[in-house]
Amino acid sequence: MTKLLHDILREPAELAGILSRFSESRWEGILAAAGLVRSASLIYVVGIGSSWNAGWAVTALLQKYGFAAHPADASELLHFGTLAAGAVAIVLSRSGRSVEIVRLASRFAEAGVPVVAITNTADTPLTRAARVVLQMGARFDHLVSVTMYSGLALTGGLVASAAARADLDGLALELQDGLARAEAELEGWRKQLAESVWLDPTAATYFLARGGTLASACEARLLWEEAAKRPACAIGTGTFRHGTQEMVFPGTRIGMWIDPLRLRCEDLMLAGNLAGAGAQVLLIGRDLPAHAAHLAFEVPRLPADWEFLTGTIPAQLAAERLAALGGVDCDAFRLCPYIIDSEGGLAPGKTEAGGF
Repeated sequence: MTKLLHDILREPAELAGILSRFSESRWEGILAAAGLVRSASLIYVVGIGSSWNAGWAVTALLQKYGFAAHPADASELLHFGTLAAGAVAIVLSRSGRSVEIVRLASRFAEAGVPVVAITNTADTPLTRAARVVLQMGARFDHLVSVTMYSGLALTGGLVASAAARADLDGLALELQDGLARAEAELEGWRKQLAESVWLDPTAATYFLARGGTLASACEARLLWEEAAKRPACAIGTGTFRHGTQEMVFPGTRIGMWIDPLRLRCEDLMLAGNLAGAGAQVLLIGRDLPAHAAHLAFEVPRLPADWEFLTGTIPAQLAAERLAALGGVDCDAFRLCPYIIDSEGGLAPGKTEAGGF
């Protein structure tokens, strides 16, 4: 078993543990962060790499609840952005030590922008600069972010829900149930992948999604690159239809997340049209029609706009299997360090990750 697969299989339990720890503290840190969010005229949701992908889910929930939330790539905000007065920053970073996050922490302090740090590491430049620190307390993944991606999205989602004065205890019960059902689906999902011909190391792969599951699509793209060492693209489903579809040829792989409520019929129609054009289509969602795609993963029912939490897991499993099919080591980086602590150039991979 690869270390990546081991991390994926324990992910639902790790996420349940994060939920339990925040619940046992009576949501103290979550509620403090929610108070800052409610006081802000603008919320920057900041991350880079896998953390940036998780930020899409957090941003989608904040926007759903009517907050002015802006997803901010840490490098772009650092070098090209101007910080708005009255803003609050929710910064997602598993380590708190990435170079852009460290430098942004200083900029936020200078500009008087309060920071909510969502992280898995204590005593870092990020946590020292933060007004509120939400530490997940989960086990680190070996190398590729698994729980270190979804745990950030979960914690940020709790902050967004608390800011909207949601019943956190009730939400936690629903999420715990969904995570338990996702854990029960893991072997079935692996069996589907083993029996499917959808995975192809030589094919072009595009991932399409809307709303919070755009986080899942972006994370799938990164998993293709980090774990399977294959190029991929992630794009909003609506945006895809404005020109990008011209790249579809027979054999193109398309992965789509289907929202249970919005534009469902339209996106299922798109999936059918793509299959008709020769693309191999994978769907992730719930209550999917029979024979709607070449490969379909049914995900557990979760509260509205929370399907990003478990909907990424089939893509994680797929990336791990694609790496095996392509004959590459998903447990080692060739060119990327575990933590990017300087800007410019490539650095040799460091594969001894799994903690600090």
